Amino acid sequence: MKNFNFKSPTQIVFGKGTISKLVELISQDEKILLTYGGGSIFKNGVYEQVKAALGARKVVEFGGIEVNPTFETLMKAVEVGRHEKVTFLLAVGGGSVLDGTKFIAAAIPFEGDDPWDLLSKNAKVVRAIPLASVMTLPATGSEMNSGAVISRKSTQEKLSFGDWKIAPQFSILDPETTYSLPKIQIRNGIVDSYIHVMEQYLTYPVASPLQDRQAEAILKTLLEEADAILAEPADYDARATYMWSATQALNGNLSCGVVADWATHGIGHEITAFYGLAHAETLAIVYPALIRYKKEQKREKILQYAQRIFGLCELPGHNLVEEAIRATEVFFHRIGMPTRLSDYGIDAQEAAQRIRDRFMARNTKLGEHRDIFPDDVFKILLAAA
Repeated sequence: MKNFNFKSPTQIVFGKGTISKLVELISQDEKILLTYGGGSIFKNGVYEQVKAALGARKVVEFGGIEVNPTFETLMKAVEVGRHEKVTFLLAVGGGSVLDGTKFIAAAIPFEGDDPWDLLSKNAKVVRAIPLASVMTLPATGSEMNSGAVISRKSTQEKLSFGDWKIAPQFSILDPETTYSLPKIQIRNGIVDSYIHVMEQYLTYPVASPLQDRQAEAILKTLLEEADAILAEPADYDARATYMWSATQALNGNLSCGVVADWATHGIGHEITAFYGLAHAETLAIVYPALIRYKKEQKREKILQYAQRIFGLCELPGHNLVEEAIRATEVFFHRIGMPTRLSDYGIDAQEAAQRIRDRFMARNTKLGEHRDIFPDDVFKILLAAA
């Protein structure tokens, strides 16, 4: 097991009716910037619950944060926050709203010339406005971690940054807020959570049996509960399992003492930046092709995955590695997730060339061994045609 430094500063308030707990969780003295997305919280009653719980507190609102939150939109919120001298940020929505709010929290007090430096130049987060979330779309795990991913329209980039100063002080998770979500968003959230686990699990052995079993528990749960999660929106227990699984997939527990990959995410971000696909859609395209490409380096963990997750056995004439990869694709297809660039009308040759060129300009190296170079990315994307 590798050395690690684990920190979990976020309080999780989970269950039915917990939005009402805002009255206890945020001081009366705070001036709050309430952030949200495209307006779904007005349709499902969450906005009314939040406003009622906040009571007479001073609240300034900023809506319109995109599914892939953009620097351009978020800087407008930064201007509002600075002008209004807000002291607390409350994100209400999914991971995109929360990621955007994390950037706002760091950008409001940022003293450099350009807050984009937080992402493009790894500028240090010296201070951040305290923040919290009411999570309505499980997927990213942003509600209990210190990272965020932001896009920039003008340069077609999607970059990440992180610091514990931008971790939520608390996150409210009420499974009932997911009842009104479209099936495609639930599907995306399941895949997003699944691949978050895989990025931390399917690398190479480092004598971490506890972390492996924790990862496998989440994978098995998502596999076994996916149909129930999708079938009946108002199945509270299924949605509660889904919501907590998404949080556990990326709250830091699984990464303790292990080696992580994240190459699929790095490539997927570029597909989103150039073609606008949802994050989970890009992951489902890249991941099977990437595992096939790196199957020898990942062989030991793939075999473990095949046996423990899918119950596959090594038999004469069986290619257990390929069967495990195919079983993963079958799962994605079962819940309605495409796994090819062509499924979205994207020319693989063009996409592979554009992303290779960008990675070459950045001198990008990906994967747990840092041995996935731009030319490798080109081949992986061609295989995902």
